[in-house]
Amino acid sequence: MLALHHVSIVTADLGKSLPFYREVFGLTEIPRPNFPVGGAWLACGSLQVHLVVHPEGTFRKNPHIDRNDWHFAFRTDDFEGAVARLTALGFSEDLPQGEPKCLLVFRSGMAGFPQLYLHDPDLNVVEINGAP
Repeated sequence: MLALHHVSIVTADLGKSLPFYREVFGLTEIPRPNFPVGGAWLACGSLQVHLVVHPEGTFRKNPHIDRNDWHFAFRTDDFEGAVARLTALGFSEDLPQGEPKCLLVFRSGMAGFPQLYLHDPDLNVVEINGAP
């Protein structure tokens, strides 16, 4: 039997990505071995998010949020609270696609639970949902 341990996210600039994941999602940094490449490990409940500095990695170039492309999701018990937190940080449902703080919000839909999507500083797509 397998269980998810961590999600590894490639970043070109840890100085932008680390504050983003700490401030936007409230993740806390945890000890990380002294690997030969830069990065940070963050706690997310019993799971982890690993940021890995790899400027030659595969990065999106399209500034539009594509929820059908590769992404990962955080689940919350307070979806509207998450929307309010993001709004307080300057994100908005009213911004046009391509703007860095654009939110795509779906309060109801085919998934059967609310979902929102945003970009991190490297244009990785991140979902927050209210899945049961």
